[in-house]
Amino acid sequence: MASSSPDGPTSISGATMDRVIARPAWRWRSRRMLAYTLPPLAIAAAAFGWQQMPASGSTDIAAADITISPVERAPFADVLPVRATVAPAVTTFIGAVAGGQVEKLLVQDGARVVAGQPLATLDNPTLKLDILTREAAIASQLGSVSGEDLSLERNRLDRTNQISTADYDLLKAQRDLSIRRQLHDQGFVSDEGVKSYQQEADYQTKRLSQLRQGQTREDGIASVQAARLAQTRNRLANNLTAVEAQFGALVLKAPVAGRLSNFTIEPGQTLKANDQVGQIDSEGNWKLVADVDEYYLGRVRAGQLASGDNNVQLVVTKVLPTVTAGRFHIELGFRNAPPAGLGRGQAFDVRVILGATRAALVAPVGGWLDAGGGSSAFVVDADGRHARRVPVRVGRRNPERVEIETGLKAGDHIVTSTTASIKGDILNIR
Repeated sequence: MASSSPDGPTSISGATMDRVIARPAWRWRSRRMLAYTLPPLAIAAAAFGWQQMPASGSTDIAAADITISPVERAPFADVLPVRATVAPAVTTFIGAVAGGQVEKLLVQDGARVVAGQPLATLDNPTLKLDILTREAAIASQLGSVSGEDLSLERNRLDRTNQISTADYDLLKAQRDLSIRRQLHDQGFVSDEGVKSYQQEADYQTKRLSQLRQGQTREDGIASVQAARLAQTRNRLANNLTAVEAQFGALVLKAPVAGRLSNFTIEPGQTLKANDQVGQIDSEGNWKLVADVDEYYLGRVRAGQLASGDNNVQLVVTKVLPTVTAGRFHIELGFRNAPPAGLGRGQAFDVRVILGATRAALVAPVGGWLDAGGGSSAFVVDADGRHARRVPVRVGRRNPERVEIETGLKAGDHIVTSTTASIKGDILNIR
């Protein structure tokens, strides 16, 4: 807007305040550079953020929390190392045949004993009275049998005497008849005088025949009775021996020779019949016993060879297939002479040979085998930042290595630490 004054015209208002300001060159260049560089940085940041985001179904895990091991082709020793202990090859238990109170100890625990050696004596008054009563009853029965035997013998003697008398009477009758016949022939005796003597001789002949027939029948009956009495006598004698042997039951004896162990009874202690009082271990005759993981139940069998400390040669003699707490029991015998100085409970490191050593694709054993029995494994990518689950099939295993049948190849690296709790199929290794 123009204004006037008495002195003359004036300039336009504010003209003196407006001026052109020059833009610095460096600021213009920086804005142009920012415009060009901002898109690539945003893209890189987005890509980095995308990489850091876990994939669907994946699990993040710290590298320090896992173990990564290689899969390789190497000799696989099909052996089973076990920790075995020395035990007697034969253990015989000692039991109390009859109950009673321990009266006296004759040997101490740990002593070497021979078969039949008394170990302790028991006292049982009730048993002793019962034995004496039964002995008296059996003795009475034996007396009755002897009486019957005596009766049979008396009858036999009586029959023999009767036959002897009849035989004599017949001889006498025949002699008298002969004399009468001679007198008859000379005319001194009539026919009637001879007839009565003939009748007497015939009677004695018939009587002797009947007695001898009766003796034959009685001898047969007596023979049967005598056999039965003999059987009864033997049975009663055996019963008497068994009853008397019960006195021996009050003495504890060693059934076999060996080393006495677990013999812990004390004087005054009361034992019941069939109570176990100790055991006898075979001396110098040993075996090894071991507990084995149930995984090997189908692979360990009797007859397999094994070796132990100091090149001791062994063989599996028994496999007890009952599984308890995930383990079963095996026994091993010595193929050569056992080492000197062995003792019960001594430990032995043993390697049971399950199969021949051969080259195979193997991986280290570890917690990864617990996940589905080794049906899958996490294979680490080449960049080492991810591991992906792949199905595998494992075969034989020993304590150090497991045989890989399918799913992996030599040069793969797998996670061998525990993966049982991982549900996804991808591990993001941080």
